[in-house]
Amino acid sequence: MSSTAQFVEWTVVGSDIGPLFLAATGQGLVNVVFHAEDPVCERAVRALATRFGAEPAPAVPGRPGPLEEPIRQVEAYFDGTMRAFTLPLDWSLSSGFNRQVLRELAAGVPYGTVVGYGDLADRVGQPGAAQAVGAAMGSNPLPVVVPCHRVVESHGGLGGFGGGLETKRQLLALEGVLPRPLF
Repeated sequence: MSSTAQFVEWTVVGSDIGPLFLAATGQGLVNVVFHAEDPVCERAVRALATRFGAEPAPAVPGRPGPLEEPIRQVEAYFDGTMRAFTLPLDWSLSSGFNRQVLRELAAGVPYGTVVGYGDLADRVGQPGAAQAVGAAMGSNPLPVVVPCHRVVESHGGLGGFGGGLETKRQLLALEGVLPRPLF
């Protein structure tokens, strides 16, 4: 391992929106990936290995490690007992404008609320950059925890979502922004 390699641990947790891939470094949670079936996990592990210079290690169930608290908080979010993530985050998979927008989103758009793409651009001092905010949402390496599902179009549309619009609807329904489906 080179001196630039960094330890990364990963796991998959079940959720109301399907399996989620979680990865953490010693700095904090670094990656969340939707629809974490085997091919998705394999791609995520390869991408992290390339980025961090070391093969990510699967978490060992029951052994304390950097994913213990992220797993607990993700489960609490989905069972409705927690509304705000209080995890250390490793922002190394995001930079520049994208990181600035994602940090503002994480800090300034609480559970059960939404913000428009343009409004979020205004909040980071870049009025008129709504499309760039959309690109930042699409690059979010920490969805759910950094709640890109809370960013919507100003005219009331849901906008896009890397996890799929049905997943976005489910997350917004979980938070009470949208009604839950009847069946």
